[in-house]
Amino acid sequence: MVEKMKMVHIVTTASAKEEMLKALREMGVVHLAEKQSADREVSERFQTMSRMEMALKDYADPKQEAAKEILADDEFQKMYSGALDAMERKSLLGQEISAANTEIDRISAWGDFSPDELRKLREDGYDFHFYRMGSKELQAALEDGDVKLIRLAPIDKQDAVAVIGTLPPEIPGTEFMPPEKSMSELKESIEKARDGIAECDGVLKDASKYDASFKKQLVKMQNEVNYSSASATAQSDDDFVWISGYVPEVEMDKVKAMAAEKNLAWAAEDVTEDDDKIPTKLRFNKVSKLIEPVFDILGVLPGYREQDVSLWFLLFFTLFFAMIIGDGGYGVLILLGTIALRLKQKKGSTVTFLLFVLSIATIVWGAVTGTWFGMESAMKVPFLKMLVVPSLATYPEYFGLTSNETQNAIMKFSFSIGAVQMVLGSILSIKEKIPKKDLSWVSNLGWAIAVVAMYLLALNLVIHDPIPLVPVFALIGVAFVLVLLFGGMSPDLTFGQGLKAGLANAFTDFLDTISCFGNVMSYIRLFAVGMAGVAISQSFNGIAASMHGPLIILGVLVVLIGHALNIIMCFLSVVVHGVRLNVLEFSGQVGLEWTGLPYEPFKELNK
Repeated sequence: MVEKMKMVHIVTTASAKEEMLKALREMGVVHLAEKQSADREVSERFQTMSRMEMALKDYADPKQEAAKEILADDEFQKMYSGALDAMERKSLLGQEISAANTEIDRISAWGDFSPDELRKLREDGYDFHFYRMGSKELQAALEDGDVKLIRLAPIDKQDAVAVIGTLPPEIPGTEFMPPEKSMSELKESIEKARDGIAECDGVLKDASKYDASFKKQLVKMQNEVNYSSASATAQSDDDFVWISGYVPEVEMDKVKAMAAEKNLAWAAEDVTEDDDKIPTKLRFNKVSKLIEPVFDILGVLPGYREQDVSLWFLLFFTLFFAMIIGDGGYGVLILLGTIALRLKQKKGSTVTFLLFVLSIATIVWGAVTGTWFGMESAMKVPFLKMLVVPSLATYPEYFGLTSNETQNAIMKFSFSIGAVQMVLGSILSIKEKIPKKDLSWVSNLGWAIAVVAMYLLALNLVIHDPIPLVPVFALIGVAFVLVLLFGGMSPDLTFGQGLKAGLANAFTDFLDTISCFGNVMSYIRLFAVGMAGVAISQSFNGIAASMHGPLIILGVLVVLIGHALNIIMCFLSVVVHGVRLNVLEFSGQVGLEWTGLPYEPFKELNK
């Protein structure tokens, strides 16, 4: 459920500001309202260290054991400063090499010569300038008595000359500007720069061993950033300092106790209806908490005034996961991997418990469909065959059925899941609105009727179930009327105003009613993606089975790599399809937009 929030205001004297902020951080329950940015210098230090920590991962040697000891602050600062200097020096040396290579490319056609000798000639009065030109321009220069030149070897298929002084404007030529260093000097500077880069890489490689120390210091820096932000958020005048924030109602006793201990003034009030910055904190039970990692990965959170559908999300996501992965053998592999992960952990995590649930669900689905690594021979094992539900069997011929019959059964099952989930969404929305005396719940009833009608229509059109269409279209008509008449209702509107608002959306409601059919049809992806996974498994098995003799080793590789790729694609399909059905189709029926702001209280972080 979504925790109820209170708006809390805490006041103290101007001289006690630091004490108030430290007490708030130690308490760790106040989500600051109108949070301001931290001091720029503090933020930049944190960002610089964070970038350095990420950059050092590229220098870590897998064969080199990471340093177990955590460096003291002064030791870390010395190491960190050296790494910063090495990173900056390496960047400058890289720029130097790039510039030297560019200069070599520019002058290489003119050969290796000494710029110092040219400077000495100029000091002796011989101001040479070098040009490239075409044959006509060269002829004009040779015929001009005022031009003193020396012909050089051709450069890039053009004539090259050295001229004392400059060419007159009427004789065009491309002047070559002599470099500051010769080509040999440039190459020598490149070698020195590369040696310098190697030294920098050594420093950075040594620094990469102290990843644990970096993480500890980053936590300290993050706490400094948060404290600086809280300090900037606090408002003040000449005498007092105050700060406001959101606190879960169940945590109010902590606020009262802290205020009494620190002699702080405080006041609490209910959040206002028009406040759109209230953070969301979900309270999970032991079961629904399993879906928390999925929410974290997707970055979704219901708004403060939206419903918490964690438990329903978990139940349907588990079923979708099992149907999309679709193979009991893959479920066994996931289960074994989860067991290995759990044994490696000192303490069980929510992720491992979720993986246990998902893998077991996949094994169950694989058992009832008879799918074990896509092998038809699995149905020759009496125990595995006994577990199969014939109408859902991947290999129906073993149960006296045709593939068309079982495919229709699985499609019907998929449509049925979709109808149940979407109707459930409408019921949850109705349940939310009735206590608020919001008449728009009738339109949600209309959507539930529309879903049932579209479900029956899908069965008729796709599976060819003998369902009479006249009652189906009658239901669609009734649903449309209910949505049209009551869709604009609201507690703050009169019945007439709500009716007018609903009628104004007639065309939109018409399109939404049609799209409802598409929403029901979209659940066929559970059948299609699952069947695609089975087909890919069978294809790799078939390729491997055709290899005999010495090629059997290659066949084993084909099976291993093929199934590994298939598992990866199945996991991607879960994200694309399984999550979509929950976040879009189901959530749309509930009226859930996932607009929540995460509850992030001001507290001292430890990781």
